[in-house]
Amino acid sequence: MKKRRIDWWLVAILILAAFLYGWNIWEATSANDYYTAAITSMIQSFHNFWYGAFDPAGFITVDKPPVALWFMAISAKIFGVHGWSVVLPSILFGIGSVALLYAMIKPYFGPWSARLAALVMTLTPIVVADSRTNNMDATLVFFLLLAGYLLLKAVDRQKAWMVVVSFGLIGVAFNIKMLQAFMILPAMFFFYWIASRQNWKKKILTLVMASAALAGLTLAWPVAVDSTAASERPYVGSSQTNSMMELAFGYNGTERLLGQTTGTGGAFPGMGSKSKESTTGGMPAAGGTGAEATAKPQMGGTPPSGFKGSGKAPTNGQGPTGQKPPSGTRPSGTPMNGATESTANKAKAGTPPSGAAGMKKPSGKMGGGMGGGNNAFSIGTAGPLRILQSDLGPQISWLLPAALIGIISAYAYFYDRKRKWYQTNRQQQHIWYWVAWLVPVAGFFSVAGFFHPYYTIMLAPPIAALVGIGLVTMFKQFKQQLTRWTAWLLPITLVVTVGLQAWYVSMSYTWQMWLVIVAEIVALGILFAGRKGKGKLGVIAALVAMLAAPAWWSLTPTLAGESAGIPYAGPALLQQGGQSGGIGSGTVDSGLLSYVTKHQGNAKYLFATSDASTAAPYIIKTGKAVMAIGGFNGTDPAITLKQFKALVKAGKLKYFYDSGKSGNSAIVKWVEKNGKKISSSKYSSTKQTQANGMQGGFGGMSQGTLYQLK
Repeated sequence: MKKRRIDWWLVAILILAAFLYGWNIWEATSANDYYTAAITSMIQSFHNFWYGAFDPAGFITVDKPPVALWFMAISAKIFGVHGWSVVLPSILFGIGSVALLYAMIKPYFGPWSARLAALVMTLTPIVVADSRTNNMDATLVFFLLLAGYLLLKAVDRQKAWMVVVSFGLIGVAFNIKMLQAFMILPAMFFFYWIASRQNWKKKILTLVMASAALAGLTLAWPVAVDSTAASERPYVGSSQTNSMMELAFGYNGTERLLGQTTGTGGAFPGMGSKSKESTTGGMPAAGGTGAEATAKPQMGGTPPSGFKGSGKAPTNGQGPTGQKPPSGTRPSGTPMNGATESTANKAKAGTPPSGAAGMKKPSGKMGGGMGGGNNAFSIGTAGPLRILQSDLGPQISWLLPAALIGIISAYAYFYDRKRKWYQTNRQQQHIWYWVAWLVPVAGFFSVAGFFHPYYTIMLAPPIAALVGIGLVTMFKQFKQQLTRWTAWLLPITLVVTVGLQAWYVSMSYTWQMWLVIVAEIVALGILFAGRKGKGKLGVIAALVAMLAAPAWWSLTPTLAGESAGIPYAGPALLQQGGQSGGIGSGTVDSGLLSYVTKHQGNAKYLFATSDASTAAPYIIKTGKAVMAIGGFNGTDPAITLKQFKALVKAGKLKYFYDSGKSGNSAIVKWVEKNGKKISSSKYSSTKQTQANGMQGGFGGMSQGTLYQLK
């Protein structure tokens, strides 16, 4: 039996990943409070756990399937509901993804290709930011890599059942984030067809069985939900027909590609335009609030208000407090977590630290001034170069040129002249797998009408894999005679990649970009000086030059303790002290809470409100049912006026809190006409608290309105 050796380089990389993804996570407060509210509800009953219910009463679900939330709920059941406990599964899946990528590269390209791929994955800024939140993306990537790992092993061992299992895992991944999981299916089908040594009949039979497993596990949970009587389950949040299939293929499907918005039928104004053209009076819309699908722009050409949905813009600013946002220019990327913040965040926000000398002042534009990615809508201009632009590039594309040139280098290095041009060897087949993952996903992000910058984590595995494979072959080719074109690929990669990085650095810093350029020149000099020798110093210099800038960007979420609804990485976090919080302000009006709790009696719900952003922090704080009658954005037709009246008549609902956000207008009008308006003097508080109990910012009276229902 062959003895397994511990790769201590991999151990060091995994420790680095654990530090980047987990350090300071205790600063997460409620993390993304939309999903944290759901986790609070899911641990109270299996019914809520199975459906992914947003509220403890099981009135409505969140806007995603529950598989990723199941892991978070299990963690919360063990450790209690805390910011760190709901984020812990994402941290572990992030670390696991690094290990899986290593395992997928090493058998075919050697340990150094695997180590470099794992290191690049670890140091990808958006991977760090995503792994520090309770969004679904880190979990999704892990399952996609696990499916790919099993497929690669299945081809090597000629095991049809492993192919079936690998495609079945994509079905599981569908129930993490729906159609986003299908992005790598072209790579899996293509790779199996070119790499399998079975005859074509067996290949077709195996793929038919694999597709059946894919379809079965994809549809099992959504069909089970849709087949259950509506009266026996929660309403499917963010759907218009109470259907999980509609949610999958509409709101979480074609609407992302086309840039449409559920509940309004309109398009997303400003989607796909340059960020410099999409300003909101100097204030970025949404910069850091929002759940996974947060902050849709308002219709009629109005720039995004920071809330998803239709109708008039909120009159009460952000969050349930009703306080207006401050006037004037707001730094790009400043978290719009409401007028109040926890004292911990207040201490970190405001005046930039003295160590920030040399940083450019934020521009106040959407995504501008801080390297992009710090806004829910900073996605650049649609086109083939979109992922390289200033909005998305600093999150994912630092090493994209190295990956693209690495494809050429590796394919040429493993080229077998004895084979015909269309015949591939094992290494080339694996290169095709990563290319077939990279190209369709990059193509989607190049043309899609609506996505958030942190979705680009989907590009991290193929970029990291191709960089790891390509750099090793480039280092070997560089030793050849300079008359061979492949010998020039490494210096070209160094110049192009670090040149792009210098541009990204220049968006946030004034003179530090010159350090990047000087490092590039020095690395080139050392490379050529040591070309005829072993050249280890040149290799190290080149790697340092290419990894230093993305490594710094990756470190910023860790230093800032960031765990945001719209995660991103960049120096702006160090000025504003991170972006803890989700879809609303994350604060609770303690006076309002005390009043409704005291007078709740036997009512099923603490109170009702239009949208989830207002309800979430109260659910987290109390563990009690708060009804969001319009779901996430306030526009879901989750309950009719007749049903609402019946709840009031039965004594299950005694209060309605009108936060001023748009919602079910028929119900709101009925409440305003028939409800008894409670004077704010009876419940107004001089302080507000975070959902986790920390005292909030300025306090003062809430500008929302509380109604008693009869």
